[in-house]
Amino acid sequence: MSGVLELRGISKDFPTHRAVNQVDLSVARGEFFSLLGPSGCGKTTTLRLIAGFEEPSSGDIRLNGTSIQHLRPYQRNVSTVFQNYALFPHLTVRENIEFGLRRRGEKECAKRVAEVLELVQLSGKEDRRPAEISGGERQRVALARSLVLAPDVLLLDEPLSALDPNLRKQVRAELKQIQRQVGITFLFVTHDQEEALAMSDRLAVMHAGELEQVGTPEEVYLRPRTRFVASFLGALNWIGDVGVRPEAMRVSREACERGRSAVVTRSTFLGNCFHVEARIEGGETVVAEVSRMDGPFAAGDTVFVSWRAADELRFP
Repeated sequence: MSGVLELRGISKDFPTHRAVNQVDLSVARGEFFSLLGPSGCGKTTTLRLIAGFEEPSSGDIRLNGTSIQHLRPYQRNVSTVFQNYALFPHLTVRENIEFGLRRRGEKECAKRVAEVLELVQLSGKEDRRPAEISGGERQRVALARSLVLAPDVLLLDEPLSALDPNLRKQVRAELKQIQRQVGITFLFVTHDQEEALAMSDRLAVMHAGELEQVGTPEEVYLRPRTRFVASFLGALNWIGDVGVRPEAMRVSREACERGRSAVVTRSTFLGNCFHVEARIEGGETVVAEVSRMDGPFAAGDTVFVSWRAADELRFP
């Protein structure tokens, strides 16, 4: 895959703070790439810089090898799906999707609109207005409005945050499938670790305006380079200077190799598993994710907690 989007030393200063600091990033053509981080880390500002809604204080943004610094948002072949969808309430689904094409002056767009309606499974609802369709369908309209423009990069700013948890899981699967079908590069901004891990080919973790780590979901989750990345990507037990994820912890009633004696302080049933909280020798409290087939454990039980050396995360 060749690079389609490149950020070179991008920084953005506001009067009170630096929101983005010397970011270097290359996104491959056809890639589903996520910017992941907590609120205020600079990820949405980075997206707005790419879209042209903000101007960088320094650095260069390149699309297909050409600098786009001097171009206005509508002159860049990128399109944005906003967090609130930004649909026109007085326009129908079809008219919302057509809007960008007509703004470009394209008149023969019926076929392209019909194709994208089918792609996002909204055929038959093209004459409804946003208030007459569900939240998930409004999200698809916003997606279709961007896809119909055939951008080089589609920018998505927390597009699933307004959906309820069950619908979010359904829509994220649909979004990944659509991205694979159309082959357009997606740059997806989210604070949700599970979303980023489930959907991305690669992801970048941002913190305080900087990229902490870039890699595949497996690389970043299993081999984090910093304590921040390790902690932000999922729950982590700290035992001295060693980090161990709950799913890597083993709890048994019998003494075992490398096992440490512990007392269960709480056990929470989560359907497919138990979260067993225990206080080990030395005083640290750890949480282990235990299969429901291996439980239950009760507060006060004496157990042995162990983990493999290969599952230890160590940082300078």
